[in-house]
Amino acid sequence: MKDRSQPGRTARRSRASKLTALVTAAALVLAPAAVSAQENRGPPLLRDTEIEQLLREYTRPILRAAGLEKQNIQIVIINDPGFNAFVADGRRIFVNYGALMKSETPNQIIGVLAHETGHLAGGHLSKMREQLAQAQTQMIIAMLLGAGAMVAGSRSGPGSGLANAGAAAISGPQEMIRRSLLSYVRQQEENADRAGVKFLTATGQSAKGMYETFKRFTSESLFAARGADPYQQSHPMPAERVAALEELARSSPYWDKKDDPALQLRHDMMRAKTSAFMERQDTVYRRYPLSDNSLPARYAHAIATYLHGDLNSALAQIDGLIHLQPNNAYFYELRGQALLERGKPADAIAPLRKAVQLSNGAPLMEMLLGQALVASDNKAYTDEAITILRAAVAREKEAPIGYTQLAMAYGRKGDYAQADLASAQAAFLRGDNKTARDLASRAKTRFAVGTPGWVKADDIVSARPMPGQKNN
Repeated sequence: MKDRSQPGRTARRSRASKLTALVTAAALVLAPAAVSAQENRGPPLLRDTEIEQLLREYTRPILRAAGLEKQNIQIVIINDPGFNAFVADGRRIFVNYGALMKSETPNQIIGVLAHETGHLAGGHLSKMREQLAQAQTQMIIAMLLGAGAMVAGSRSGPGSGLANAGAAAISGPQEMIRRSLLSYVRQQEENADRAGVKFLTATGQSAKGMYETFKRFTSESLFAARGADPYQQSHPMPAERVAALEELARSSPYWDKKDDPALQLRHDMMRAKTSAFMERQDTVYRRYPLSDNSLPARYAHAIATYLHGDLNSALAQIDGLIHLQPNNAYFYELRGQALLERGKPADAIAPLRKAVQLSNGAPLMEMLLGQALVASDNKAYTDEAITILRAAVAREKEAPIGYTQLAMAYGRKGDYAQADLASAQAAFLRGDNKTARDLASRAKTRFAVGTPGWVKADDIVSARPMPGQKNN
């Protein structure tokens, strides 16, 4: 598991911020300051082949039922321990790793993903933009009318009733418009609940997990919303929402259907892996005590040992896992990652080759193998590293590490034009646009005009920043 965020660990959230918030961009639009701050720093992302593959398998039938299977919807993992999932555009579902950790069964997180798919299928994002545009027009008109009344009132003398009426004409419509927008968002959430249950039923899955997830956090949400005006809530009041969802979910013929034991094991392995990489060592061992000899516990122990303990002990534990499941690509990946990060890249090559083979060429694993080949300092591996890394970045276009390793491989070969281009691509993906333009400009001087490399470099020089990036 890799943290693809900006340098530095995510700050601990307050207790209130960990409350359930299954939200859409519509709700986020109502808090522009928070959105602006996030856009400036970029979302802190986590990447892991094993977890991403499992989430793809969770969402594939849901997307098919929603008619979205050909839309290339991606699941993006956010480096945040809070329970949260949301959609912020029409092609990605964002889910905090905290939501994965706190979902005890596959069905629970699948229910959350079905709810978010309901937002995508309902076109809620584009519809909300229309509502915001209409609200903006209404607000402008209300402000103009109010300002006109205030001007007229000022001519009648200070403290006149007409001036006060003008102020009320501004504040009153604004509050009504805000309440109207919040009401619209609440309706979207209810529609997404219904759509999510529909998709689960269509795929022969229970909606119980979706209900359990909402119900589990009801008491916290009720505490946070105690005394709140229900018309000022962007989501339906929890008790009402959960009651409606329970009635709907229980009407499904699959209400009592259980998750497949093999899928439950994979889910448990995902949670153990997430805990071992993302939580404190003492927390990991409280969750998975040494007396626990289950496969997920052994997975967590092996990862925690490699991160915090003796490498040889970690390798022995990983080898024990491989003995139990000799065709598990993720165990070989873990062995290679442990060796690579402990300064033994040459020893990491063999297990990473096996991981790539067993995973049918997973791009993130290929990048890890390419990194080991480059770090081994053996020039005999240079061409192989370039071939593997080029294949990886062709399929995984938004991972800067692939281009960084590719630049190092080209540099070792003496191909400085390609090295500059790959470095520019890595900088651009990191959001460092000034460095990207400088490197791309230098690359252009090394390529013949009009060649593919020159064209790619020119594209970077003239490119606008990616969404969420600053134009330095």
